[in-house]
Amino acid sequence: MMNTISKEQYEFALARIEELLPLVDDETPANDRNAIELTMMSDLVIGYEKEHFPITKPTVAQLIQLSLEEKKMTQKQLALEIGVSPSRINDYISGRAEPTLKIARQLCATLGIAPAAMLGC
Repeated sequence: MMNTISKEQYEFALARIEELLPLVDDETPANDRNAIELTMMSDLVIGYEKEHFPITKPTVAQLIQLSLEEKKMTQKQLALEIGVSPSRINDYISGRAEPTLKIARQLCATLGIAPAAMLGC
């Protein structure tokens, strides 16, 4: 496991990456000093960001809300499409209720949500 770095070291690594990027391309040998340093700085930044800025999986409620926004669809339109009440859709979006497997399937098909995402995989 990599040691964590300070915020100042993280900011230095980010700045150094910006300086190194123009010096390294696909043709640069892996044993080139700049390529090695770029890899090391990138590893430090990735480690810091995983610890301090973790990316969590969206909840079912967030998936539904985001998909509605993307499709410019209202909760009422979605309710009509999948055969439930608008208040039930609101329950899903607010997190007060989880859809049944049957409804989850319909949500995935209607909103274009990957089933694995709906299941939290």
